[in-house]
Amino acid sequence: MGITLSIIVFLLLVCLWLVIDYKLGRKKHLSAVTKREYPVRNGDLTLFTTGEELFKNLFDEIRAAQEHIHLLFYIVKDDPISNEFLSILMEKAEQGVKVRLLVDWVGGNKVSKKNEKALKKSGVQFFYCHKPKFPFLWYSLNERNHRKIAVIDGKVGFVGGFNIGKEYLGRDPKFGFWRDYHLKITGPGVHDLQTQFLYDYQDRTSEDLLMNTKYFPELQEGPIKMKMVPTDGAFLQEHFTELLNSAEHEVILGSPYFIPSKELVQALKNAAHRGVKIKILIPRIGDHPFVKEAAYPYFKPLMGIGIQFYFYEKGFYHAKVFVIDDKLCDIGTANFDKRSLFLNHEINCYIYDRAFIHYVKGEIRKDLAHATPLTFEELRKRSIFHRGKEKFSTLISGFL
Repeated sequence: MGITLSIIVFLLLVCLWLVIDYKLGRKKHLSAVTKREYPVRNGDLTLFTTGEELFKNLFDEIRAAQEHIHLLFYIVKDDPISNEFLSILMEKAEQGVKVRLLVDWVGGNKVSKKNEKALKKSGVQFFYCHKPKFPFLWYSLNERNHRKIAVIDGKVGFVGGFNIGKEYLGRDPKFGFWRDYHLKITGPGVHDLQTQFLYDYQDRTSEDLLMNTKYFPELQEGPIKMKMVPTDGAFLQEHFTELLNSAEHEVILGSPYFIPSKELVQALKNAAHRGVKIKILIPRIGDHPFVKEAAYPYFKPLMGIGIQFYFYEKGFYHAKVFVIDDKLCDIGTANFDKRSLFLNHEINCYIYDRAFIHYVKGEIRKDLAHATPLTFEELRKRSIFHRGKEKFSTLISGFL
């Protein structure tokens, strides 16, 4: 009995420490974080929806680099496509191109020690960002850099949902076909991606490169209006709420995870009550434990007011896309979940071009053709075990 009591006391103390650590860490973070604003730019965009297309284009651009390569990914793995990626970077560094690579400490934990040593030996400036640190160890462990940014010679940029790994090519049998959205950007908007990368690089290394003009060459404008929107574990809820409040006719939301805050649930309800048609596309399968179950408590109340949910069936759906009428499309790294809202550092691209928005909506229609509508009957048939997982998932939904 004494041992049992000691274990219970120990677990209670651990839970108390986790709560205090998170609350104090969050308070400190919010006192220091600032809202970063970038202007509306005129440039050009290319949308990639498969890993094969994206990686070929990205790798070709990296191979063609003459001066510098700046890369930030949440995940880089130890598999054939990751090793090819890292080999290209090492080759470019040995040619004299300045290569800087940031990888999140949690997401990039699969990079082998052998590759780490080889990268540094070749001259690649490789760093893990967002390492856990005292005094708020639990909070800092969860505050991750989820951005995916590539900038080549300050002239071409990439941002979106793809990381580096075999699953993003559809080569992991667990997930099958992988659907994602990623943008290639030319024009002055690349300056904002560059600025954001250099902020993240300075945060990790204390090296300030923001005033170095060679990283910001003069760039020709293009026909598409866009705006980069970075968030650092704050302000994303505000951005998403503003988007929903601006909707007049239609909202289409695609996300691998659906775990909204109370404020976003209310914004969805308000939009539905205004007569806005809302479609939400999420994957049938989950890529992390409990993530899928954490979404279920939201379905019935929102479906009851006319919001439609669809499960993507072809493989895994990882796109982060938000379309408001025909006036705005948001593609980036942020998911529609509490982790992106309140913990992760993200970056999204707002697009204001009607023709490009129509193109994106066409791609979403292709996704919906591989999706099944969620019905009240399916919700009713959930097992007791599934409902139990939902209850537990709700308790930990902020950290999924």
